[in-house]
Amino acid sequence: MGDILVGTCSWTDRALVGSGWYPAGRRDAEGRLRHYAERFPVVEVDASYYALPSERNSVLWAERTPNGFVFDVKAFSLLTGHPTRQAVMPDGLPAEHRDPAVLDAVWARFAAGVEPLRCAGRLGSVLFQFPPWFRPGERAETFLAQCAERTRGWPVAVEFRHPSWWEPGRAEATEALLARHGMTAVAVDMTQTLPSSVPPVTPVTSPRLSVVRFHGRSTAWGTGSKEDRFRHVYGEDELAEWLPRVRRLAERTEQVHVLFNNCCGDAAVRAAETMTRLLHGDGPAAGARLPRARSAPASPPSPGPRRTPARSSSSSRSREAAD
Repeated sequence: MGDILVGTCSWTDRALVGSGWYPAGRRDAEGRLRHYAERFPVVEVDASYYALPSERNSVLWAERTPNGFVFDVKAFSLLTGHPTRQAVMPDGLPAEHRDPAVLDAVWARFAAGVEPLRCAGRLGSVLFQFPPWFRPGERAETFLAQCAERTRGWPVAVEFRHPSWWEPGRAEATEALLARHGMTAVAVDMTQTLPSSVPPVTPVTSPRLSVVRFHGRSTAWGTGSKEDRFRHVYGEDELAEWLPRVRRLAERTEQVHVLFNNCCGDAAVRAAETMTRLLHGDGPAAGARLPRARSAPASPPSPGPRRTPARSSSSSRSREAAD
C-alpha cells in the first residue's frame, strides 16, 4: 500500500490568509509555511504557473519544512501553451511559446528554479495542466513527447482539461500515451453538469505516483470569477465517494497526492482535514502522517540548447512567489 498524502493547492492564497486559519504569530511567510507543514505533508505551488519559480524560494521552502514533506510545482504557463503576460517573462523575452530560443531559455530558468527542491528530495511532481483547447491529436502528442524529453528524470503529472481525452473509446489510448512517457495521469473531481466537465476517471500510468485534484463542484467552472469557479464546501458524503478510488490508487502506486483546489477562504484546508480523517480514521490532525523519507533523485541534465526530440491577469496565489 502506497502513502496517501493529503493537502491543498496553495498555502498563501489571499482568502486563506484572511480566513483566520493561520494563528497570530505565524502569519509571516516563514510562519505560514511552517504552520501548514505541521498539518499536511504535501502542497501544490500554484504561483509557478504565473511566474517562474526562483532558486532562493525553493531553498527556503525546503529549509522550512520537515523531512518527507513534498511540493507539487505547477508548470509555468508558457510551458503548457497558455497565454503568458509579458511582465513575467525573464530578461525581456517575448511571451512566445513557439519560438525555440525562448522556450530553451524559459525551460532552463524553470529547471533551475525547482532544482533545490529536487536536490533536497522535496519535489513531489511537476504538474502540467493543459488548457481546455489542448485536444487529442498529432500536434498534442508531439507536444507531450517534447515535454517528456525536456523533463526526463522528473516526476511529471498531467491534467487534461478537455474531456475528450477520457471519453469512452479514447481513454485507453490516453492512458497508454502517458504511460509510454512515464507521466502520471491526474484524476479530477469537479461538477459533472457542464459540457467541459472532465469525468472522474482514475487511471494509473506510473507506478511511482497518482494525483487527485479536487476543484470543487461549482457550475461556474468555465465562466465565473476565480471565487465563483472555486467556491464549494465539500461535504463528507462527497469526499466519501472518493475513498475507495483513492485506496485503489494507493494499492497500485508508491504514493498518492490528494489536493484540494477549492481555495476560497479556508474551504480547501477544511476539506483536506476531513479527507485525512476519513482516510485514516479519527486521530491526530492532518499532517501527522508524512511519507517515508526517500533519497533525492539523481539530477537529470538541465535543459540546454534545444535538441530534436527523440520522439517527436495575475492571481492572488502569486504571493507564493515572494514566500
